[in-house]
Amino acid sequence: MKSAAEEDWPSEAYGWLVTVVLLVGFTFSFIDRQVLNLLVEPIQADLGISDTEISFLQGFAFVITYVAMSIPLGRLVDRYNRVHIMVGGVLFWSATTVACGLSRNYGQLLAARMGVGAGEATLAPAAWSVLSDYFRPHRLARPMSVYLMGPYLGAGLAMIAGAEVLDWTRQMETVNTPLVGELAPWQFTFVVVGVPGILIAGMIALLREPVRKGRAADPGAVPNWRAVWSFVWRQRRVYAALHLGVPFIVVILYGLQAWVPTILVRVFEWDLADAGRRYGIIALLAGSAGVLTGPFVASWLRRRGHLDAPLRVGVVGAIAAPCCLVGLPWLDSGGVALIAIAGASFSVTLPLALITTTMQEVTPNDMRGVVAGMYVVTTNVMGLALGPTLVAASTDFLFQDPQAVAKSLALVSVCMGPIAALLLWLGAKPYAVERARMEAGG
Repeated sequence: MKSAAEEDWPSEAYGWLVTVVLLVGFTFSFIDRQVLNLLVEPIQADLGISDTEISFLQGFAFVITYVAMSIPLGRLVDRYNRVHIMVGGVLFWSATTVACGLSRNYGQLLAARMGVGAGEATLAPAAWSVLSDYFRPHRLARPMSVYLMGPYLGAGLAMIAGAEVLDWTRQMETVNTPLVGELAPWQFTFVVVGVPGILIAGMIALLREPVRKGRAADPGAVPNWRAVWSFVWRQRRVYAALHLGVPFIVVILYGLQAWVPTILVRVFEWDLADAGRRYGIIALLAGSAGVLTGPFVASWLRRRGHLDAPLRVGVVGAIAAPCCLVGLPWLDSGGVALIAIAGASFSVTLPLALITTTMQEVTPNDMRGVVAGMYVVTTNVMGLALGPTLVAASTDFLFQDPQAVAKSLALVSVCMGPIAALLLWLGAKPYAVERARMEAGG
């Protein structure tokens, strides 16, 4: 079997084209996922549901199917055509996003939201695996960081586009549509963001499936489950940092994305559309800046001899984010609050591209899909499921005051950040040892 350095690799120019197309797909997946966060108030008013019930739509309803499908789909990614898997996933999550807009009650919206989670579970394991076969290992961090701008572009654009739709429909009680009749403005917003998925699926379908690197000639020959678990267990200290430490950072990230628009409306009395528009810009710029900056910081640390650079950057992000948010409840200006939120948004995204690249680096090619699926499970069980819900539960049951949502976000951040930092720090030395071994060709 040839080493990564000896194998023939595709054109980097085409690899960057693939990166951009996958970035578009990832961005739209987060638009479909995150637009709900802007629509909290109108959905609650229409359906008569509490903060905790809406948090189940934001988190658990999506995560249940996203997590349940991630490892099985990761296994399929290791065995079958990854481009076809992504196309099917895009079409499915787009259809179920439209179904969210056609929902008439909480149960229907819950079921449609679960469908969105199932469809989106296809993208990350397949895209990470594809990019790892288009770029040599030492060239992978930057395209991966560009691809991982998707969540922050998507979250930002979801806020901005959703705000524009809400503005347009502000004077309307319902929107008349040609095929399905009258829809509430929040329902119409779901339909608008779901329909472009057809075009995204077409773009991905035109991509070439790359040859898998560093594995047996038979693409269907993948290690059995025992071999996968055995490998992960041998590297358990590294994978504990990646699969357990990072999710505690992601709790803060999803808490931000789920509740910042509501904080601006409830605490600072901003107009909903204006809150969505301004936070959308913050999420887009600060989140993208963080994920792009991480690889440069890690390169600077590596040049100074720190082989554990990715995990060091993770520790910095995990500490900095709570520091930005701890004073949020006591700020008296929405504009100043957005500065603090921008700092937290930058900090939590700083290590994420590095962590994903590190996981591809330490995992054999024929296990990358399923190991990526494991990562998706842990980050989403802890991050997406707990992030929105811990904030909502603190508001409903601890503070028992809807106006205390900023206190809840600050509390969750201060609790989660130190745990993430500790787990990442404990994994830094084992990763440095593994990195030294790989650089020595062992």
